[in-house]
Amino acid sequence: MIKNKKGYIIIFIIAVLGLFVVQIQFLRIGLNLARVQFDQQIKDAGTSIQQDLRERNQLTFLLEQALLQDNSYFKTTPDSLTDASRHFFNDFIRHRLTENGITAAYSYRLFTRDSTYYLSSPNSLPSTTEAQTYPFKIEGFLADALNKPLILELQFENLSDYFFFQLNGLTIPALLFMITIIITVIWVLRSFYWQRNVITTTNAFINNLTHELKTPVFSIGLASKMLYERVADRDRPLVQTVRTQTDRLKVHIENVLELAQLEEKKRLIRLEPVDFKPNLEALCASFEAIASLETTPFTYQLQEGSYPILAEAGHLENAVNNLLDNALKYGLAKPIRLVAHKSKRYLEIHITDQGMGVSKAERPKIFKKYYRGAAVLTSKSGYGLGLTYVQQIIKKHKGRLNFESKPNAGTTVTLKIPLQR
Repeated sequence: MIKNKKGYIIIFIIAVLGLFVVQIQFLRIGLNLARVQFDQQIKDAGTSIQQDLRERNQLTFLLEQALLQDNSYFKTTPDSLTDASRHFFNDFIRHRLTENGITAAYSYRLFTRDSTYYLSSPNSLPSTTEAQTYPFKIEGFLADALNKPLILELQFENLSDYFFFQLNGLTIPALLFMITIIITVIWVLRSFYWQRNVITTTNAFINNLTHELKTPVFSIGLASKMLYERVADRDRPLVQTVRTQTDRLKVHIENVLELAQLEEKKRLIRLEPVDFKPNLEALCASFEAIASLETTPFTYQLQEGSYPILAEAGHLENAVNNLLDNALKYGLAKPIRLVAHKSKRYLEIHITDQGMGVSKAERPKIFKKYYRGAAVLTSKSGYGLGLTYVQQIIKKHKGRLNFESKPNAGTTVTLKIPLQR
Protein backbone atom coordinates (compact mmCIF):
# COMPACT_ATOMS: atom_id res chain seq x y z
CA MET A 1 0.00 0.00 0.00
CA ILE A 2 2.88 2.36 0.81
CA LYS A 3 4.38 1.77 -2.63
CA ASN A 4 1.01 2.47 -4.24
CA LYS A 5 0.65 5.61 -2.14
CA LYS A 6 4.04 6.87 -3.25
CA GLY A 7 3.15 6.03 -6.83
CA TYR A 8 -0.10 8.01 -6.65
CA ILE A 9 1.70 10.97 -5.10
CA ILE A 10 4.34 10.89 -7.87
CA ILE A 11 1.61 10.72 -10.51
CA PHE A 12 -0.19 13.63 -8.84
CA ILE A 13 2.99 15.75 -8.74
CA ILE A 14 3.72 14.94 -12.40
CA ALA A 15 0.13 15.86 -13.32
CA VAL A 16 0.35 19.20 -11.48
CA LEU A 17 3.72 19.98 -13.08
CA GLY A 18 2.22 19.05 -16.43
CA LEU A 19 -0.63 21.48 -15.83
CA PHE A 20 1.84 24.23 -14.97
CA VAL A 21 3.87 23.51 -18.11
CA VAL A 22 0.72 23.56 -20.23
CA GLN A 23 -0.34 26.81 -18.57
CA ILE A 24 3.07 28.41 -19.21
CA GLN A 25 2.98 27.30 -22.84
CA PHE A 26 -0.53 28.65 -23.10
CA LEU A 27 0.63 32.01 -21.74
CA ARG A 28 3.61 32.09 -24.10
CA ILE A 29 1.36 31.44 -27.08
CA GLY A 30 -1.10 34.05 -25.82
CA LEU A 31 1.67 36.62 -25.36
CA ASN A 32 3.02 35.96 -28.84
CA LEU A 33 -0.43 36.36 -30.34
CA ALA A 34 -0.95 39.55 -28.33
CA ARG A 35 2.37 40.91 -29.62
CA VAL A 36 1.43 40.13 -33.22
CA GLN A 37 -1.92 41.83 -32.72
CA PHE A 38 -0.24 44.82 -31.06
CA ASP A 39 2.22 45.21 -33.94
CA GLN A 40 -0.68 45.28 -36.38
CA GLN A 41 -2.53 47.84 -34.26
CA ILE A 42 0.58 50.04 -34.10
CA LYS A 43 0.97 49.77 -37.84
CA ASP A 44 -2.65 50.84 -38.40
CA ALA A 45 -2.35 53.69 -35.88
CA GLY A 46 0.94 54.85 -37.45
CA THR A 47 -0.61 54.88 -40.92
CA SER A 48 -3.49 57.00 -39.61
CA ILE A 49 -1.08 59.45 -37.95
CA GLN A 50 1.05 59.70 -41.10
CA GLN A 51 -2.02 60.54 -43.17
CA ASP A 52 -3.15 63.23 -40.71
CA LEU A 53 0.30 64.85 -40.60
CA ARG A 54 0.68 64.79 -44.38
CA GLU A 55 -1.74 67.70 -44.95
CA ARG A 56 -1.70 71.26 -43.69
CA ASN A 57 -4.17 71.62 -40.81
CA GLN A 58 -4.35 73.27 -37.40
CA LEU A 59 -2.23 70.57 -35.75
CA THR A 60 0.49 70.48 -38.39
CA PHE A 61 0.61 74.28 -38.50
CA LEU A 62 1.06 74.37 -34.70
CA LEU A 63 3.80 71.73 -34.88
CA GLU A 64 5.54 73.65 -37.67
CA GLN A 65 5.63 76.83 -35.57
CA ALA A 66 6.92 74.92 -32.52
CA LEU A 67 9.66 73.08 -34.44
CA LEU A 68 10.81 76.30 -36.15
CA GLN A 69 10.51 78.24 -32.86
CA ASP A 70 8.44 80.81 -34.75
CA ASN A 71 6.11 82.66 -32.35
CA SER A 72 5.17 85.47 -34.71
CA TYR A 73 1.68 84.08 -35.35
CA PHE A 74 0.65 82.96 -31.84
CA LYS A 75 2.22 85.94 -30.03
CA THR A 76 3.63 83.85 -27.14
CA THR A 77 7.02 82.78 -25.92
CA PRO A 78 8.81 79.95 -27.77
CA ASP A 79 8.77 77.79 -24.62
CA SER A 80 5.01 78.20 -24.16
CA LEU A 81 4.45 77.41 -27.82
CA THR A 82 6.58 74.27 -27.56
CA ASP A 83 4.81 73.16 -24.37
CA ALA A 84 1.35 73.62 -25.91
CA SER A 85 2.41 71.74 -29.03
CA ARG A 86 3.65 68.83 -26.96
CA HIS A 87 0.31 68.44 -25.18
CA PHE A 88 -1.84 68.91 -28.27
CA PHE A 89 0.23 66.39 -30.21
CA ASN A 90 0.21 63.97 -27.27
CA ASP A 91 -3.62 64.11 -27.12
CA PHE A 92 -3.77 63.54 -30.87
CA ILE A 93 -1.52 60.45 -30.68
CA ARG A 94 -3.43 59.05 -27.69
CA HIS A 95 -6.70 59.42 -29.60
CA ARG A 96 -5.33 57.58 -32.64
CA LEU A 97 -3.85 54.78 -30.51
CA THR A 98 -7.09 54.34 -28.56
CA GLU A 99 -9.05 54.16 -31.82
CA ASN A 100 -6.90 51.16 -32.73
CA GLY A 101 -7.31 49.42 -29.36
CA ILE A 102 -4.00 50.47 -27.77
CA THR A 103 -4.08 51.70 -24.16
CA ALA A 104 -0.44 51.06 -23.18
CA ALA A 105 1.65 53.86 -21.65
CA TYR A 106 3.82 55.55 -24.25
CA SER A 107 6.05 58.52 -25.08
CA TYR A 108 7.01 60.06 -28.41
CA ARG A 109 9.73 62.00 -30.18
CA LEU A 110 9.29 64.07 -33.34
CA PHE A 111 12.68 64.92 -34.82
CA THR A 112 14.90 65.25 -37.84
CA ARG A 113 17.86 62.91 -38.21
CA ASP A 114 20.38 65.66 -37.49
CA SER A 115 18.30 66.71 -34.42
CA THR A 116 18.10 70.28 -35.71
CA TYR A 117 14.40 70.18 -35.01
CA TYR A 118 13.08 68.22 -32.02
CA LEU A 119 9.80 67.84 -30.09
CA SER A 120 9.38 65.33 -27.25
CA SER A 121 6.50 63.94 -25.26
CA PRO A 122 5.48 65.75 -22.06
CA ASN A 123 5.69 62.43 -20.20
CA SER A 124 8.98 60.67 -20.85
CA LEU A 125 9.49 57.01 -19.93
CA PRO A 126 11.83 56.22 -17.02
CA SER A 127 15.38 55.66 -18.17
CA THR A 128 15.49 52.22 -16.51
CA THR A 129 12.49 50.95 -18.44
CA GLU A 130 13.06 48.71 -21.44
CA ALA A 131 11.04 50.42 -24.14
CA GLN A 132 9.84 49.09 -27.46
CA THR A 133 10.33 51.67 -30.22
CA TYR A 134 8.20 52.08 -33.36
CA PRO A 135 9.49 54.73 -35.86
CA PHE A 136 7.31 56.28 -38.60
CA LYS A 137 8.53 58.48 -41.45
CA ILE A 138 6.50 61.68 -41.69
CA GLU A 139 6.09 63.14 -45.20
CA GLY A 140 4.11 65.99 -46.67
CA PHE A 141 3.49 69.41 -45.19
CA LEU A 142 5.74 69.23 -42.09
CA ALA A 143 8.71 67.65 -43.86
CA ASP A 144 8.42 70.13 -46.72
CA ALA A 145 8.21 73.06 -44.28
CA LEU A 146 11.39 71.94 -42.51
CA ASN A 147 13.02 70.87 -45.77
CA LYS A 148 14.34 67.80 -43.97
CA PRO A 149 13.18 64.19 -43.43
CA LEU A 150 11.04 64.02 -40.29
CA ILE A 151 10.56 60.96 -38.03
CA LEU A 152 7.94 60.22 -35.37
CA GLU A 153 9.13 57.66 -32.85
CA LEU A 154 6.66 56.00 -30.44
CA GLN A 155 8.02 54.28 -27.36
CA PHE A 156 6.12 51.89 -25.07
CA GLU A 157 7.19 50.73 -21.65
CA ASN A 158 7.36 47.08 -20.65
CA LEU A 159 4.90 45.55 -23.07
CA SER A 160 5.06 42.10 -21.44
CA ASP A 161 3.11 43.40 -18.45
CA TYR A 162 0.66 45.09 -20.78
CA PHE A 163 0.14 41.93 -22.82
CA PHE A 164 -0.28 39.84 -19.66
CA PHE A 165 -2.89 42.29 -18.40
CA GLN A 166 -4.67 42.07 -21.74
CA LEU A 167 -4.79 38.27 -21.36
CA ASN A 168 -6.33 38.35 -17.88
CA GLY A 169 -9.67 37.35 -19.34
CA LEU A 170 -8.07 34.04 -20.31
CA THR A 171 -5.35 33.49 -17.72
CA ILE A 172 -7.49 34.00 -14.62
CA PRO A 173 -10.12 31.37 -15.63
CA ALA A 174 -7.30 29.01 -16.62
CA LEU A 175 -5.58 29.46 -13.26
CA LEU A 176 -8.88 28.97 -11.42
CA PHE A 177 -9.51 25.83 -13.47
CA MET A 178 -6.06 24.47 -12.61
CA ILE A 179 -6.55 25.25 -8.90
CA THR A 180 -9.93 23.49 -9.03
CA ILE A 181 -8.31 20.42 -10.61
CA ILE A 182 -5.60 20.35 -7.93
CA ILE A 183 -8.17 20.64 -5.12
CA THR A 184 -10.32 17.93 -6.74
CA VAL A 185 -7.37 15.55 -7.14
CA ILE A 186 -6.34 16.13 -3.50
CA TRP A 187 -9.90 15.42 -2.37
CA VAL A 188 -10.07 12.25 -4.50
CA LEU A 189 -6.73 11.01 -3.15
CA ARG A 190 -7.81 11.71 0.44
CA SER A 191 -11.08 9.85 -0.17
CA PHE A 192 -9.21 6.99 -1.81
CA TYR A 193 -6.78 6.64 1.09
CA TRP A 194 -9.65 6.81 3.57
CA GLN A 195 -11.56 4.09 1.71
CA ARG A 196 -8.36 2.08 1.39
CA ASN A 197 -7.83 2.25 5.14
CA VAL A 198 -11.44 1.22 5.77
CA ILE A 199 -11.09 -1.72 3.37
CA THR A 200 -7.79 -2.75 4.93
CA THR A 201 -9.30 -2.61 8.42
CA THR A 202 -12.35 -4.57 7.25
CA ASN A 203 -10.19 -7.21 5.57
CA ALA A 204 -8.07 -7.54 8.69
CA PHE A 205 -11.19 -8.04 10.80
CA ILE A 206 -12.64 -10.61 8.38
CA ASN A 207 -9.33 -12.46 8.16
CA ASN A 208 -9.07 -12.66 11.94
CA LEU A 209 -12.68 -13.81 12.16
CA THR A 210 -12.25 -16.52 9.53
CA HIS A 211 -9.06 -17.74 11.20
CA GLU A 212 -10.97 -17.99 14.46
CA LEU A 213 -13.76 -19.92 12.70
CA LYS A 214 -11.43 -22.50 11.16
CA THR A 215 -10.80 -24.33 14.44
CA PRO A 216 -14.45 -24.86 15.48
CA VAL A 217 -15.44 -25.77 11.90
CA PHE A 218 -12.64 -28.33 11.79
CA SER A 219 -13.82 -29.71 15.13
CA ILE A 220 -17.40 -29.98 13.88
CA GLY A 221 -16.21 -31.75 10.74
CA LEU A 222 -14.12 -34.22 12.72
CA ALA A 223 -16.94 -34.86 15.20
CA SER A 224 -19.48 -35.40 12.41
CA LYS A 225 -17.15 -37.87 10.71
CA MET A 226 -16.79 -39.86 13.90
CA LEU A 227 -20.54 -39.64 14.55
CA TYR A 228 -21.29 -40.86 11.02
CA GLU A 229 -19.47 -44.11 11.74
CA ARG A 230 -21.34 -44.72 15.02
CA VAL A 231 -24.97 -43.81 14.29
CA ALA A 232 -27.56 -46.14 12.88
CA ASP A 233 -28.01 -46.32 9.12
CA ARG A 234 -31.33 -44.48 9.23
CA ASP A 235 -29.64 -41.45 10.89
CA ARG A 236 -26.63 -41.31 8.60
CA PRO A 237 -28.24 -39.06 5.92
CA LEU A 238 -28.79 -36.42 8.61
CA VAL A 239 -25.18 -36.63 9.76
CA GLN A 240 -24.02 -36.60 6.13
CA THR A 241 -25.91 -33.34 5.62
CA VAL A 242 -24.00 -31.87 8.56
CA ARG A 243 -20.72 -33.06 7.03
CA THR A 244 -21.63 -31.66 3.61
CA GLN A 245 -22.60 -28.26 4.98
CA THR A 246 -19.46 -28.20 7.13
CA ASP A 247 -17.34 -28.87 4.04
CA ARG A 248 -19.11 -26.05 2.21
CA LEU A 249 -18.44 -23.72 5.15
CA LYS A 250 -14.76 -24.71 5.01
CA VAL A 251 -14.71 -23.75 1.33
CA HIS A 252 -16.28 -20.35 2.11
CA ILE A 253 -13.70 -19.69 4.83
CA GLU A 254 -10.83 -20.64 2.53
CA ASN A 255 -12.28 -18.44 -0.22
CA VAL A 256 -12.40 -15.45 2.11
CA LEU A 257 -8.78 -15.97 3.14
CA GLU A 258 -7.60 -16.57 -0.42
CA LEU A 259 -9.46 -13.51 -1.73
CA ALA A 260 -7.95 -11.29 0.97
CA GLN A 261 -4.46 -12.59 0.15
CA LEU A 262 -5.00 -12.01 -3.55
CA GLU A 263 -6.21 -8.44 -2.95
CA GLU A 264 -3.27 -7.68 -0.69
CA LYS A 265 -0.96 -9.39 -3.21
CA LYS A 266 0.44 -11.56 -0.44
CA ARG A 267 -0.17 -14.67 -2.48
CA LEU A 268 0.91 -15.18 -6.05
CA ILE A 269 -0.91 -17.50 -8.43
CA ARG A 270 1.61 -20.00 -9.80
CA LEU A 271 0.44 -21.20 -13.19
CA GLU A 272 1.69 -24.64 -14.11
CA PRO A 273 0.95 -26.97 -17.06
CA VAL A 274 -1.98 -29.17 -16.14
CA ASP A 275 -4.56 -31.39 -17.84
CA PHE A 276 -7.72 -30.03 -16.23
CA LYS A 277 -9.97 -32.81 -17.57
CA PRO A 278 -9.50 -35.22 -14.59
CA ASN A 279 -9.99 -32.33 -12.13
CA LEU A 280 -13.21 -31.29 -13.82
CA GLU A 281 -14.50 -34.89 -13.92
CA ALA A 282 -13.87 -35.35 -10.20
CA LEU A 283 -15.42 -31.98 -9.43
CA CYS A 284 -18.58 -32.79 -11.42
CA ALA A 285 -18.92 -36.22 -9.78
CA SER A 286 -18.62 -34.66 -6.33
CA PHE A 287 -21.14 -31.93 -7.12
CA GLU A 288 -23.55 -34.50 -8.57
CA ALA A 289 -23.69 -36.17 -5.15
CA ILE A 290 -24.27 -32.83 -3.42
CA ALA A 291 -27.00 -31.84 -5.89
CA SER A 292 -28.78 -35.15 -5.34
CA LEU A 293 -29.00 -34.40 -1.62
CA GLU A 294 -30.70 -31.12 -2.54
CA THR A 295 -32.97 -32.97 -5.00
CA THR A 296 -31.62 -30.81 -7.84
CA PRO A 297 -31.02 -32.46 -11.25
CA PHE A 298 -27.43 -32.01 -12.43
CA THR A 299 -25.95 -33.15 -15.74
CA TYR A 300 -22.58 -32.51 -17.33
CA GLN A 301 -20.97 -33.07 -20.69
CA LEU A 302 -17.20 -32.97 -21.13
CA GLN A 303 -15.63 -33.03 -24.58
CA GLU A 304 -13.34 -35.98 -25.17
CA GLY A 305 -9.59 -35.51 -24.97
CA SER A 306 -7.25 -33.65 -22.65
CA TYR A 307 -7.64 -30.04 -21.46
CA PRO A 308 -4.05 -28.69 -21.45
CA ILE A 309 -3.92 -25.30 -19.71
CA LEU A 310 -1.64 -23.24 -17.50
CA ALA A 311 -3.37 -23.08 -14.13
CA GLU A 312 -3.25 -23.43 -10.39
CA ALA A 313 -5.69 -26.30 -10.30
CA GLY A 314 -6.89 -25.79 -6.74
CA HIS A 315 -7.95 -22.19 -7.34
CA LEU A 316 -9.57 -22.96 -10.67
CA GLU A 317 -11.51 -25.84 -9.09
CA ASN A 318 -12.69 -23.48 -6.35
CA ALA A 319 -13.86 -21.00 -9.00
CA VAL A 320 -15.92 -23.65 -10.80
CA ASN A 321 -17.23 -24.92 -7.44
CA ASN A 322 -18.35 -21.41 -6.54
CA LEU A 323 -20.34 -21.11 -9.75
CA LEU A 324 -21.94 -24.52 -9.25
CA ASP A 325 -22.72 -23.65 -5.64
CA ASN A 326 -24.42 -20.43 -6.79
CA ALA A 327 -26.44 -22.37 -9.37
CA LEU A 328 -27.53 -24.80 -6.66
CA LYS A 329 -28.33 -22.04 -4.18
CA TYR A 330 -30.30 -19.79 -6.53
CA GLY A 331 -31.49 -22.34 -9.09
CA LEU A 332 -34.81 -23.03 -7.35
CA ALA A 333 -34.09 -26.80 -7.47
CA LYS A 334 -34.36 -26.70 -11.27
CA PRO A 335 -31.89 -28.53 -13.58
CA ILE A 336 -28.25 -27.42 -13.65
CA ARG A 337 -25.98 -28.27 -16.56
CA LEU A 338 -22.21 -28.01 -17.06
CA VAL A 339 -20.69 -28.24 -20.54
CA ALA A 340 -16.93 -28.12 -21.22
CA HIS A 341 -15.29 -28.04 -24.63
CA LYS A 342 -12.24 -26.68 -26.42
CA SER A 343 -12.37 -23.86 -28.94
CA LYS A 344 -9.41 -22.66 -31.01
CA ARG A 345 -7.82 -20.74 -28.16
CA TYR A 346 -9.74 -21.52 -25.00
CA LEU A 347 -11.06 -24.21 -22.72
CA GLU A 348 -14.66 -23.10 -22.29
CA ILE A 349 -16.78 -24.13 -19.30
CA HIS A 350 -20.47 -23.22 -19.43
CA ILE A 351 -22.62 -23.51 -16.29
CA THR A 352 -26.36 -23.03 -16.81
CA ASP A 353 -29.24 -22.98 -14.37
CA GLN A 354 -32.95 -22.19 -14.71
CA GLY A 355 -33.29 -20.25 -11.47
CA MET A 356 -34.29 -16.77 -10.43
CA GLY A 357 -31.75 -14.99 -12.65
CA VAL A 358 -30.34 -11.47 -12.29
CA SER A 359 -31.93 -8.23 -13.47
CA LYS A 360 -30.17 -6.01 -16.01
CA ALA A 361 -29.76 -3.24 -13.43
CA GLU A 362 -27.95 -5.57 -11.00
CA ARG A 363 -25.57 -7.21 -13.48
CA PRO A 364 -22.81 -4.55 -13.24
CA LYS A 365 -22.81 -4.94 -9.42
CA ILE A 366 -22.72 -8.72 -8.99
CA PHE A 367 -18.91 -8.94 -9.10
CA LYS A 368 -18.48 -6.29 -6.40
CA LYS A 369 -17.26 -7.55 -3.07
CA TYR A 370 -20.02 -8.18 -0.49
CA TYR A 371 -22.78 -7.32 -2.97
CA ARG A 372 -25.87 -9.51 -2.90
CA GLY A 373 -28.90 -9.06 -5.12
CA ALA A 374 -32.14 -7.72 -3.70
CA ALA A 375 -34.00 -10.92 -4.62
CA VAL A 376 -31.66 -13.14 -2.56
CA LEU A 377 -30.77 -10.76 0.25
CA THR A 378 -33.41 -12.09 2.61
CA SER A 379 -34.23 -15.46 1.04
CA LYS A 380 -30.75 -16.99 0.78
CA SER A 381 -27.68 -17.02 3.03
CA GLY A 382 -24.36 -15.87 1.65
CA TYR A 383 -21.51 -13.40 1.91
CA GLY A 384 -21.34 -11.78 -1.51
CA LEU A 385 -17.79 -13.05 -2.05
CA GLY A 386 -18.18 -15.98 -4.45
CA LEU A 387 -18.32 -14.11 -7.78
CA THR A 388 -15.65 -11.65 -6.65
CA TYR A 389 -13.36 -14.59 -5.94
CA VAL A 390 -14.19 -16.22 -9.29
CA GLN A 391 -13.47 -13.00 -11.17
CA GLN A 392 -10.11 -12.58 -9.42
CA ILE A 393 -9.08 -16.17 -10.16
CA ILE A 394 -10.07 -16.03 -13.84
CA LYS A 395 -8.22 -12.74 -14.23
CA LYS A 396 -5.10 -14.30 -12.67
CA HIS A 397 -5.40 -17.13 -15.22
CA LYS A 398 -5.57 -14.53 -18.03
CA GLY A 399 -9.00 -15.84 -18.92
CA ARG A 400 -12.43 -14.39 -19.60
CA LEU A 401 -15.71 -14.54 -17.69
CA ASN A 402 -19.05 -14.01 -19.46
CA PHE A 403 -22.33 -13.63 -17.58
CA GLU A 404 -25.76 -13.90 -19.18
CA SER A 405 -28.95 -13.83 -17.16
CA LYS A 406 -32.66 -13.08 -17.32
CA PRO A 407 -34.97 -12.69 -14.31
CA ASN A 408 -37.00 -15.86 -13.66
CA ALA A 409 -35.37 -17.54 -16.68
CA GLY A 410 -31.95 -18.56 -15.40
CA THR A 411 -28.27 -17.75 -15.74
CA THR A 412 -25.38 -18.93 -17.89
CA VAL A 413 -21.81 -18.26 -16.77
CA THR A 414 -18.97 -19.02 -19.18
CA LEU A 415 -15.33 -19.38 -18.18
CA LYS A 416 -12.69 -19.17 -20.90
CA ILE A 417 -9.20 -20.31 -19.94
CA PRO A 418 -6.40 -20.05 -22.56
CA LEU A 419 -5.26 -23.43 -23.87
CA GLN A 420 -1.57 -24.24 -23.60
CA ARG A 421 0.12 -24.26 -26.97
